[in-house]
Amino acid sequence: MSVSTARPPGLTDQEARHSLAEHGPNAIAEAPPPRPFSRVLAQLRDPMILLLLGASVLTASLRDFADLTVILVVVVLNTAVGVVQELRAERALAALRRLAAPQARVLRSGRVLMIPAAEVVPGDVVIVEAGDIVPADLAVTEAFQLQADEAALTGESVPVEKQIADELSAGTVITRGRGRADAVRTGPDSALGRIASLLSGQRPRPTPLQRRLAALSRVLSLVAVALSAIVAVSGLIRGLPLPDMLVTAVSLTVAAVPESLPAVVTLALAIGAHRMARRSAVVRQLPAVETLGAVTVVAADKTGTLTEGVMLAERLWTESGEYVACGNGYAPDGDITPTDGPAGTQAELDRLLRDVVLCNDADLQPPDAEQPGWRPLGDPTEAALITLARRAGVSPDGLRAAYPRTAEAPFDSQRKRMTTLHRMPGGDQVLVICKGAPEVLLDEHVTPYGAVARARETASLLARDGYRVLAVADRTLPADGHTGQAEVGLRLAGLIAITDPVRGNAAEVVASFTQAGVELLLITGDAAGTARAVADRIGLDSTEVITGADIDAGRDPAPGPGARIFARIRPEQKLDIVRAWQDRGHVVAMTGDGVNDGPALRRADIGVAMGRDGTEVARQAADLILTDDDLATVVAAIEEGRRIYSNVRTFLRYALSGGLAEVLVMLFGPFFGLALPLLPAQILWINMLTHGLPGVALGAEPADPLAMRRGPRPTTEHVLGAGLWQRIVWTGGLIATVTLVASLLARHAGAHWQTTTYLVLGLSQLGVAAALRRPRAPGTGRLRFLDLAVAGAVVAHLLPLVVSPLRDLLGLAQVTTGQFAAAVLFGIVPGAVVALLRLRHRKS
Repeated sequence: MSVSTARPPGLTDQEARHSLAEHGPNAIAEAPPPRPFSRVLAQLRDPMILLLLGASVLTASLRDFADLTVILVVVVLNTAVGVVQELRAERALAALRRLAAPQARVLRSGRVLMIPAAEVVPGDVVIVEAGDIVPADLAVTEAFQLQADEAALTGESVPVEKQIADELSAGTVITRGRGRADAVRTGPDSALGRIASLLSGQRPRPTPLQRRLAALSRVLSLVAVALSAIVAVSGLIRGLPLPDMLVTAVSLTVAAVPESLPAVVTLALAIGAHRMARRSAVVRQLPAVETLGAVTVVAADKTGTLTEGVMLAERLWTESGEYVACGNGYAPDGDITPTDGPAGTQAELDRLLRDVVLCNDADLQPPDAEQPGWRPLGDPTEAALITLARRAGVSPDGLRAAYPRTAEAPFDSQRKRMTTLHRMPGGDQVLVICKGAPEVLLDEHVTPYGAVARARETASLLARDGYRVLAVADRTLPADGHTGQAEVGLRLAGLIAITDPVRGNAAEVVASFTQAGVELLLITGDAAGTARAVADRIGLDSTEVITGADIDAGRDPAPGPGARIFARIRPEQKLDIVRAWQDRGHVVAMTGDGVNDGPALRRADIGVAMGRDGTEVARQAADLILTDDDLATVVAAIEEGRRIYSNVRTFLRYALSGGLAEVLVMLFGPFFGLALPLLPAQILWINMLTHGLPGVALGAEPADPLAMRRGPRPTTEHVLGAGLWQRIVWTGGLIATVTLVASLLARHAGAHWQTTTYLVLGLSQLGVAAALRRPRAPGTGRLRFLDLAVAGAVVAHLLPLVVSPLRDLLGLAQVTTGQFAAAVLFGIVPGAVVALLRLRHRKS
């Protein structure tokens, strides 16, 4: 047991501000963002842009200034859009990094504050406990069983005991105990900062989806180049000039490949992650946005996720009587009254309340301007015990002053108990208090006598009713006696039954997961009866309960869909559960809040940490942080993941079908007497309008109302799988067919058929974009980004018909009202067909 020094009051707020200004933030300097010129140069290195630049050189040498102007306009606009999208994505990700930044508890002006770790300054008094990540280099001034894992810095796999005057290095993890320490070095001066400076400048890796789409783009580019070469060769065979066909082939290649795809995906992921943050789900790793849509199993902690996380000590049992406590939350208002059974003695009740106050590290924080209600400081279960004592009129501060703590053995998941030693008034005796799981205390540490058997029965009945039961026992020892066997021969003081009320939306959350085809597993360290009772309240069907003892005995943690409740699970056993379900081919999301949950959170496909009550280790190990600790937020996050993936596929259908249509028109048009269906400038203009804002807008479409009624997508599914490539082919074929028919009729009527080709091809693609929009939710009629983007693109597409310089630049001709109306009617056909087929599919 460690002895503490006097507790310093910490810096004042003014001293902290001055120190922050002097030393700078406690953060590792990030690589400077690229300069504007570098951003532009990166956009110009895109293969499609390089092709256009090559075409511009060729057209300039031929003095084809019309095509040259259009090519340069397209290059400038594409580059500008790319830079803007990159900046928006970086801003969204920077906002996410700020939301997910580690926190630290410091003592300032005598108050305990939770602040961003970046605001820790030299001289701060930092409070650390098991599960925290050390925010700066610290000098220990107070230590109780303090232990740190320094493997991240030293490679030493065994945690290191820390005593007073030892140092804690930034970035290490507190694995046991608690303590206070003075910040001595921060930011780049800390041990972590010196190492991180060697790693600065690393750029984020692309997500798996981005890598798959990049590979797809390469394949599409090769196909587009091959088809464009065929178009160029066929033109040369017909006697068309070589330079003209080269420019046409380059323009067609650029149009056929959706070069905005990487930007659209990056922006969709970043914006989606930012939308999740607004819904209390902070994404720490961008690939998690993509993976969320494929989750098939959610392994959820009971406490604080399916339940409210507000612990209420409601029932008390002593050797001679039982009591019921009344009150709301952690507010000390309330009372304790005997049940209908025999009333216990006041001395027994006082003894039980004394013990739960002294063997306790928590406290209560009263309401203030920011938080209207009473809040726990420390473990919520221990705070519930303090609340219980206050409701009986017991002063925790007075008791702690009268019985000063001299040593302690903190609670951990292996021991399942906490023990403290206190000097009794008079100083000649030591009071030993132990609280923990009834099956541990009653079977191993309490002196057996008649009341113990009744306590076992009562604890079993309370657990069956859904309570978490704590047994409390104590004994006295001579002050000069040996304390090595302090936990032996304890005498039972009583039982306390604690409940965590089920969240009001828990049953709805369970139903939402079931509807979405996602298995929900309830995992708790509580007894099997408690787990079963909670499962019944929230409507979670399960044929059996698997316990930690079952897993230790070799039981398969994933026997099938019938076993969905796991009780008396140690944190390290979560890893076995995750691995077992993954071995069955599932994509697993795991929730956790403790330091021992870190490995399971890392192992899971999506690690979900509690942002309000979780440890810093859990938050840093996770991919997703729930700032409201509510499992309903995971439902919203899965819906967002499905929305993003669906929108990427929708964009692919739109962009690839449009590119295919342009290639088909250019390839088959000459066979029907349309020598050169489109000029290079017209191809590029159509491509710029259709792949610009409408493409980005498709990535920002709202979620499909039916998305959460379908099962998750298979992880092995290709991005063009599930019938998408077939829809691309027939949509592109439909657009090409309608365009060629309209052009042939225009030529037969003596109209300028090339202008008709331009009009119908562009309007058809924009009509398909409008048809692919998500259906409106009932009662909403507000215009969306896609509506405005398509409308703007239509106006820009028709603008050359009324602006003569632009018309001459694109090589178009004036059309009559009848010819224009006919082109519009043909242009509507593909979008109308797509819309009707989608409507029929949704109704079927």
